Amino acid sequence: MHLSWDDSRRAFRDAAQWFVETVPLVGEGWDRPGLGEWDVRALVGHTSRSFLTVEGYLDRPATAVDVGSPADYVRATRSIAAGPDVAVRGQEAGAALGDDPAAGVVAIADRVLMLVDTRDGSELLTTVAGGMRLADYLPTRTFELAIHTGDLATAIGEPVNVPPTAATQALDILTDLAVTGGLAGPLMLAATGRQGLPEGYSLL
Repeated sequence: MHLSWDDSRRAFRDAAQWFVETVPLVGEGWDRPGLGEWDVRALVGHTSRSFLTVEGYLDRPATAVDVGSPADYVRATRSIAAGPDVAVRGQEAGAALGDDPAAGVVAIADRVLMLVDTRDGSELLTTVAGGMRLADYLPTRTFELAIHTGDLATAIGEPVNVPPTAATQALDILTDLAVTGGLAGPLMLAATGRQGLPEGYSLL
């Protein structure tokens, strides 16, 4: 599915709003388990990087497209995402949110949403995987916001009510990964109630 730039911006904004609204529900539970080795603060810090990388990468213009789609980006960064540096960056980003992490998240989100609204999606930026158009990179940030806000909601006992726009874009990426990775069959059967997913099944 190809979404227009306006649709992608709306999905990103909706995912951002869900994250911003979920973070204050943490209350005083910043040290409780979040995801894997992250506590909730580190999980929120990592998720906030979905904004910060947009800002940082736009400051590094690219001269060519190396990665042509959101799913290609996820595939290209699998090994990086599984590395120990990601955990450390999440912890550092969580600490950088300061004494009022919820307010820190709002400030970052507002700044980057305003930045994205000044762009048309054709901008070439340099990501960790190489040059990409902003229109192809932004859905990967919506994907990250949707997945990790779901992780956060689960960690603090809140419902995982993904905004429809963000869910559509995230599921589009997952569908691409399932089909190209030869993993669509088990997903189709599980999603239609035929059987559970095999142990260890993951598209990431």
